[in-house]
Amino acid sequence: MKDQFGPEYIVKVYDAKLGMEGFLVIDNTALGPGKGGIRMTPDVTEEEVFRLARTMTFKNALAGIPFGGAKAGIVWRGGSEELKKQYIQSFARAIKVFTPRKYIAGPDINTGEKEMQWFVEATGNWRSATGKPANLCMKIFGKPGEKCGIPHEFGSTGFGVAQATKVAADIAGLDIKNAKCAIAGFGNVGTFTCEHLLEMGAKIVAVSDISGTVFDENGLDCKVLLQLKEKGKSVAEYKKAQKLGLNDIYELKVDILIPAAVSDVINEKNFGKIKSKIIVEAANIPMTKYIEKKLFKKSIMIVPDFVANAGGVISSYAEYRGYNPKKMFDMVKRKIIKTTKTVLRESIKAKKSPRDIALEIAKAKVKDAMS
Repeated sequence: MKDQFGPEYIVKVYDAKLGMEGFLVIDNTALGPGKGGIRMTPDVTEEEVFRLARTMTFKNALAGIPFGGAKAGIVWRGGSEELKKQYIQSFARAIKVFTPRKYIAGPDINTGEKEMQWFVEATGNWRSATGKPANLCMKIFGKPGEKCGIPHEFGSTGFGVAQATKVAADIAGLDIKNAKCAIAGFGNVGTFTCEHLLEMGAKIVAVSDISGTVFDENGLDCKVLLQLKEKGKSVAEYKKAQKLGLNDIYELKVDILIPAAVSDVINEKNFGKIKSKIIVEAANIPMTKYIEKKLFKKSIMIVPDFVANAGGVISSYAEYRGYNPKKMFDMVKRKIIKTTKTVLRESIKAKKSPRDIALEIAKAKVKDAMS
């Protein structure tokens, strides 16, 4: 795991009384304190946390925000809310010495605004985590006003994905108005991506969740889909739409495909059947670099994950600075558009994959800061 960039710290935490086991990897802080969420899964590992921390190093550098890269993981096999709170706060107290100078926490799998509030309560430092509840505020010492949390539930990541999608469409010579889009995954990122693309005039023809895919070439109504989700129902219950299998969404003839669910959904089995002109990676690692290059050679434009889904970490920086939600969304829009344009235009000019270009830019920024 060691190379020219890091990691600077690998911290292993164990609470014998609770049985809580956790990891913190601070990869690189040349650009600022390491920023990355806390993942709570039953099989999270030190290696996984390192890989995620390294991704954050380059994502933050590419987004042009003064954060380094870090990530945390807690082995969580489930339990009561009270036990979860004890795990979060035990972990927070154990790594308190690193926050916020070297590490700033944030939401990830199985952690959200509530967990971030627990975290800062345990560290006693409002700035030790971002993604906190909007009603959790801190009075600014010596000045009028206050700083408040900006939870990821506001939809900053999906908003950014929509901005990246429009830029990609423009560069590809495709009018976003009436462009046929398919969104694979209808969680926080997928729902907000759907809403914002509709506002731009795009046509959402397919959406999927774990229960299957719904397809209508004339367009789906995101508001109806969201109502189903709020009632705890699947998008598969959407009426007046064709019902397809979960993985069929990747083979539809659409203009833009947006994988917004889990990793490796585009793989050896289905990449040859993809018919979209553009792929915007809303999810982390929806395909391997090998598959990505295969699709790039087929002239499919791909916006890499750490370009398209950087809205969340940009939002985190806005919260860290004490900005309000409007200023946060303005910042996400400005930075996502700038980065996506730079990466895609340079990709076309150099005839290199967008991921290779994005990594070159990010690495150069980190190396410059280190020197």
